[in-house]
Parts: sequence; structure tokens; C-alpha cells
Amino acid sequence: MENRGSAILSEALSPARIELNLKSTDRESVLRELVNHIPELVDQPESRQTLLRALQEREQLYSTGIGDGIALPHSRNALVGLVNQPVVIFGRHAQGIPYGAPDALPAKLFFLVVAPTVTQHLALLARLIRVLRDPKLRQALQTADKPEKIITLLREAENKM
Repeated sequence: MENRGSAILSEALSPARIELNLKSTDRESVLRELVNHIPELVDQPESRQTLLRALQEREQLYSTGIGDGIALPHSRNALVGLVNQPVVIFGRHAQGIPYGAPDALPAKLFFLVVAPTVTQHLALLARLIRVLRDPKLRQALQTADKPEKIITLLREAENKM
């Protein structure tokens, strides 16, 4: 596996950063729900608000729904000082949320990406897009019953890259 520094998905995830039962019903509320799952920002309402605003601005430019029931919410630029290392929040929604994806399918799998540098930000997005091309992985992510299983699935997918 190529070395991309800290831009390894399975290392940017942790069980505390995974929500298997998102409750939101629209894009706005799912962004808030995902941001509230960043353990590093729990006690930082101003940082959460900054990130949420950046995510909303990015969504206004163009939806981060990429199709196949996947959305990759992220800000347009790395948010320097917000986090010290790359963070990925995984969320899953049973019914899916309309998200403006090119294929018009509702998003069920969400990967919120936050990184301290542009390089890490772009590397994480690229890795996600590459591993999520695999329909078997997407299906496994839909049915995994524990956060640890999500991390294992992504680690195995990365190791095949």
C-alpha cells in the first residue's frame, strides 16, 4: 500500500466517529448531525459552527452527493486549526436523504471529511472515491452492524488499492 502520511481512511475513523443510525430528514440537518459526531469538537461550539458554515457553503456550490447512495460532505478548503489530524465521520441513514447527486438516488452513506492540510484533505477524498467504487464494499457498509466492522471493511478495501 502506498504511504500517504496520515491520509489513511481507517486511521481517520474511530468507533466514536461512526453513526449507524442517522436520524436527520434533510441535507441541512444531516450535516449538523455529522458535525456533532466529531469528538474533538464536542466542547467547541464555535468550531462546530465554523465547520457547519463551511460545509453549507460547499453544498451551495455543488452537492457533495456523488451517486450510488453516497455523499462526501467536506469544505472547499482545509480548515486550518480546526483539527490536528485528518478526521472522517461515517454516518448511515436507513432510508436515505435527497442529496442532489447526479444519479438522483438518496444518500445513505455519508463520509464527512475534515483535515488540517489541503494535501491530506485531497488525499482522503481521493481514497474514499477509489474504495467506494466497489459495489460489494458499498453493500457491506449498508449492512455492517458495528462501528468496528465499518473500520475493518475500509481497512481491507484500502489494503487492496
